Amino acid sequence: MSNLVRSNDLSSLRSMMEDVWNNKFFNVPFFNTDFPAVNVLEKDDHYELEVSAPGYNKKDFKVMADNGMLTISAENSSEKKEESENYTRREFSRSSFTRSFTLPENVAGEDIKAKYQDGLLRIDLKKTTKSLPKGKEVKVD
Repeated sequence: MSNLVRSNDLSSLRSMMEDVWNNKFFNVPFFNTDFPAVNVLEKDDHYELEVSAPGYNKKDFKVMADNGMLTISAENSSEKKEESENYTRREFSRSSFTRSFTLPENVAGEDIKAKYQDGLLRIDLKKTTKSLPKGKEVKVD
């Protein structure tokens, strides 16, 4: 059997400072850098956005084109509960993100399509000479 031993040297202070600098204590959105990776590809007649977002369902996403901006957001939550004679264990999990992109003037707002499959959200933005309409929500397939 081992005992906890109080340390009188600077190693405990060093460990605490490493925790501070590695954001273990500051788990707030300002310090959080867990944004999904996004690839932007330009083709002859359209743009493609690929958002790496595993662990979500297609119903968790909201894709909105409004006033020259494309906003992609997702939110999900889960709860696990385990009960026994001597204990109850409940775990909650919540994750979310929002990413916004300025749309080029040559994007057809009515032709934006989104599809989520295997942890990858693909958004297809058709090029056109028309301007983007205001406030269009995009259905994720």
